[in-house]
Amino acid sequence: MYFNTKELAGITICASLWGVVNSIFSPMFFSMFGLPLLCDLIGFSVLVLATLWMRKFGAITMVGLVATVINFTFNPGGIHFLGFTTASIAFDVLTNIVGYNRIFRKSINVVLSLLPISILSAALAGYIIGTFFMVTPALIKWGGVLGWAGLHAIGGTIGGSIGVALVLALMSRRVYVTKEEVLVVRSK
Repeated sequence: MYFNTKELAGITICASLWGVVNSIFSPMFFSMFGLPLLCDLIGFSVLVLATLWMRKFGAITMVGLVATVINFTFNPGGIHFLGFTTASIAFDVLTNIVGYNRIFRKSINVVLSLLPISILSAALAGYIIGTFFMVTPALIKWGGVLGWAGLHAIGGTIGGSIGVALVLALMSRRVYVTKEEVLVVRSK
């Protein structure tokens, strides 16, 4: 099997967290403020943590797909979530291109890679949602499709920053380390 038991558990935990919390709280936040920030905050903080946890190509895509199923189960009208499904695929591809070992080698690499990837992926989600799922009067209010993508990029900045802060805290406390790091510690 491509994913081991630990990775499958990580996928289901992260996807459940994202799907359930998003389907319950994001519609309330959006109806109160008209801003798509909470869905980005939840999604991209979870994707950053999932990247640390699994470090395997395809895992983040699976998190997005399972979260989509969960979201549609609790919120069948939330078709806009397909933008986040696409964003999770982009996030997965970009982290794989950068390289997991390179990302988690130094703290500065985490910031300089995962934060921009979160922002770009969130902007992509906003662009897709604005293009295919938003009504014109709402888009005009926020400056069109690019304005909507910009709002999502702000949410991706917030969510990515939270995820990066959590990852850096876990790395500094050595809560989650790679097999190679364990071997280095044991050899000292």
